[in-house]
Amino acid sequence: MKGNFYGLRGKQLSLMLITVVCMSILVWAWEKNPLHTSFLHPQNIWLPLTSDLRTEAHVETVVTSQSPESSGKDESSIAEEMTMKDLDEREFEIAPTKGMVDIGGNLTNRVEEKEEPSKVIKSVEPEKNETAEDSFSVTESGGNQEPDSGVDNSKQEERMDFQVPSGSEHFNATLPVENNENPPILDKKQAACNFAKGKWVVDDQRPLYSGFSCKRWLSGMWACRMTQRMNFDYETLKWQPKDCQMEEFEGSKFLKRMQDKTLAFVGDSLGRQQFQSLMCMITGGKDRPDVLDVGREYGLVKAKGAVRPNGWVYRFPSTNTTVLYYWSASLCDLEPLNITNPATEYAMHLDRPPAFLHRFIHRFDVLVLNTGHHWNRGKLNANRWIMYVGGARNTNKKIAEIGRAKNFTIHSIVSWVNSQLPKYPRLKAFYRSISPRHFVNGDWNTGGSCNNEMPMSIGKEVLQDESSDVDAESAVRGTKVRLLDITALSQVRDEGHISQFTIKGTPGAQDCLHWCLPGVPDTWNELLFAQI
Repeated sequence: MKGNFYGLRGKQLSLMLITVVCMSILVWAWEKNPLHTSFLHPQNIWLPLTSDLRTEAHVETVVTSQSPESSGKDESSIAEEMTMKDLDEREFEIAPTKGMVDIGGNLTNRVEEKEEPSKVIKSVEPEKNETAEDSFSVTESGGNQEPDSGVDNSKQEERMDFQVPSGSEHFNATLPVENNENPPILDKKQAACNFAKGKWVVDDQRPLYSGFSCKRWLSGMWACRMTQRMNFDYETLKWQPKDCQMEEFEGSKFLKRMQDKTLAFVGDSLGRQQFQSLMCMITGGKDRPDVLDVGREYGLVKAKGAVRPNGWVYRFPSTNTTVLYYWSASLCDLEPLNITNPATEYAMHLDRPPAFLHRFIHRFDVLVLNTGHHWNRGKLNANRWIMYVGGARNTNKKIAEIGRAKNFTIHSIVSWVNSQLPKYPRLKAFYRSISPRHFVNGDWNTGGSCNNEMPMSIGKEVLQDESSDVDAESAVRGTKVRLLDITALSQVRDEGHISQFTIKGTPGAQDCLHWCLPGVPDTWNELLFAQI
């Protein structure tokens, strides 16, 4: 028994020794195996790359910036635009971390790769939305606006703050600025601002003058404070361009900027409204005994039996600044065919500028032209205007169509003014786009109305890049005549018209063409002031 016991014990010791040796060999081999990391450290416990973290944060930031409402920010905080190129160059310039850190704090030699911009853009691309351009239509006949396009303008409020405009090669995305400041005023070295793109906002500092006191410059029929109207919320709205801030208008600054200069408005009654608005803005709506009436210098005096003169000219002696208006509803040269007959017809020279403009353009430093609403068959027949081209009665049936005749004339006048600019290098010329009408359920003589008195009820924002006045935009293209684009921003202001209100309060046809003053035409002059 004893021998067997010691024999078994010796065998066990031998097995144990062999086991220890084998285990030692296995441990040594395991430590030398380069594939052990795949078992000891699963990939899901690695910390992500710095670039991965930043890319995820960028996607979250851009998605959040799509809707200011969802982010709790006011729309005015969405100001800074970025193109796809900006995203490539800014958002994907990652800090030079050349690896990633494991749980033990060791760096690996993994090379960092930049996230492709296309992946991020794809993740934030919005659905196709109705553009502001769809909400505005300019008819070829006379350029009048459709009374009811059937478009729900309230959708403009829900529009994302970035979109791909038609014809644009860039993806424009707006990101929230760090503080809720107004966008910067652009200097000459920066890109020109599209002043027609922006939104209406409430400004407690409005209006710029009182409709009660500006009696010397403002026609009573356009001073809505003098009528039975009771709602004047429309006076408190200010236009805020999307990409920059307009310089605040001040009469003293305007006069200083226009020292020894003459500004001339040549156009229809909407041009007259802009002229009266500017006179009220310069003077603050106060009577200025020092301001001189110098209409005789330009032959603008009231003729015997006439209701009013063909224009007005006022001069501010302190700065020798002259502001002028000349009535030319069609921007054509009108020539009586029989000067001895009071009921004579007039040659309406579609390819000639008004004789007044031809005679005095050398005296102007700033020129603002407009036409549009007199281009209808009823007006031409009532005024006894006969279309002439090339000095002879027009026989071209295509030009004879009213819309084409208007377009032909606009191109002709812009082309002529452009040809004069080299002769007068100091002259800055503008063509003002058409002012929209807001007649609903009829026209001015068929029961049309515009009874809305609530501002921004049909919209407050304009996001389109192109003008709603196609004829005007095409006419100035390729010339040095600038477009004073007021159509779309005025289209959303249907509550600002004279409407049913009159001084005497007698019922009659509603005026959904002209504007209450103070009102929308003040903004046209602010845009003009910003571009002079």
